[in-house]
Amino acid sequence: MPELTHQLLAVNGISLSLYSAGPEQGRPVWLLHGFPECWHSWRGQIEPLARAGYRVLIPEMRGYGQSSAPAEPQAYELLTLCADIQAAMDALGQTEACVVGHDWGAPVAWHLGLLEPQRVKALATLSVPFGGRPKRPAIDIMREVNAGRFNYILYFQEPGVAEAELDADIARSLRLILLGSQGEAFLQDKPEGAGLLDGLPEPQGFPAWCGEDDFAYYQRALARGFRGPLNWYRNFTRNWQRSEFLAGQKVLQPTLFLLGDRDPVGKLETHTLKRMAELVPALEQHLLPGCGHWIQNERAPEVNALLLDFLARHYPAA
Repeated sequence: MPELTHQLLAVNGISLSLYSAGPEQGRPVWLLHGFPECWHSWRGQIEPLARAGYRVLIPEMRGYGQSSAPAEPQAYELLTLCADIQAAMDALGQTEACVVGHDWGAPVAWHLGLLEPQRVKALATLSVPFGGRPKRPAIDIMREVNAGRFNYILYFQEPGVAEAELDADIARSLRLILLGSQGEAFLQDKPEGAGLLDGLPEPQGFPAWCGEDDFAYYQRALARGFRGPLNWYRNFTRNWQRSEFLAGQKVLQPTLFLLGDRDPVGKLETHTLKRMAELVPALEQHLLPGCGHWIQNERAPEVNALLLDFLARHYPAA
C-alpha cells in the first residue's frame, strides 16, 4: 500500500477522519465504505488508483473509527451523510471528483451524483443499486412484506436492541457478519424476534480476502460499538421526507455498477436492478460470478480492472 496521509477535518459539525494517497494534484477519487466496514475495506483499490495518478480519498464515515459518532439517529440522515463529503470536498478545494461507494456508501454516492451534477463527474457503485425516490418510505414496505418474519433492517430500527446483541462481543459479531459467508447474515429465513447472529455458523479462521491483520482494522473502526453505524438504518422515513425535491431525478453521470452473483442484495433488490437503467442512462453493469457482498475485497483484481478501465474512459487521470 502506498504512503497514506491522515487528517481530521472539521466539517458539517463533526470531525471527519480522512486517509488519502496518490499525487496531491491528481484528480480526486473518493472511496466510501459501508456497514459494518471501515476505510481499510478499500485496501485493494488504494494502490492501483494512486499508481494510475489519482488522488485517492478514503474517509471513515460518520459513526466509524476516528470520525465523530453522534448518538441521535437523526444525525445520520442521508443528506447529512452526503453533506459530510460535500463539506470535505469544499475544505480541500475540489471542484471535481469521482465517487465510489459500496454498501451504504453506494446510496451516499448515488445521492452525491444527484446533488452535485457539476462537481461529481463519474460514479462507481458496488452492491446497492439505484431505485430513485419511492412513492412512500421503504421501511413501510419492508414492514408489510416481512410481517411475522425476521428482517435485519426492521431488527435494526429500535435503538438499543441490535446494539445489545452486537456490542456484547464486537469481535465475534464482526466475524459472524463479515467472515462467515458472503453476506448471509442479511438474508436469513427465521422468525420475527430472532437476533441477527442467531443461526449463523462460526467462521473457521480467516478467508483469503481478509487476514487477521486486516480484520483488526474493522475491530478498531467499531471499537466504540455499533450504535453509530446502526443509526444509518434508522432514517428511512426522514430520508424520504427530506428528498422530495429529488423525486423523479435521474443520475446522469457515467456510472459503473458492480454486483456479485452471490450477493444477497441481488435477491432483495431484483425489481430495482431491472429498472435501474431507466434511472441511470449512462450505466455500465457487471455481475461478478462466485462473488458475495464484500465485492471489492473478494474480487479485488476484477474490481480494479473494471474500475480503472471505466475511469480511463470517463474520468482520465491526466
